[in-house]
Amino acid sequence: MSLNDAARLTSLSRSMLNRYRSEGRFPKAVPLGDKRIAFVASEVRAWIDQRIAARAA
Repeated sequence: MSLNDAARLTSLSRSMLNRYRSEGRFPKAVPLGDKRIAFVASEVRAWIDQRIAARAA
């Protein structure tokens, strides 16, 4: 999934996702080319599930 798709799925802005990525708080991107990245959808969904679980703890 693209960065835009991940932003839509998480309801976070692209800049917030980039900040989380730089801090190691978001799943790593998969490089697709020189200037193109993607995220594994199941990893992004697992990240969301972890945040939900942390809220319930």
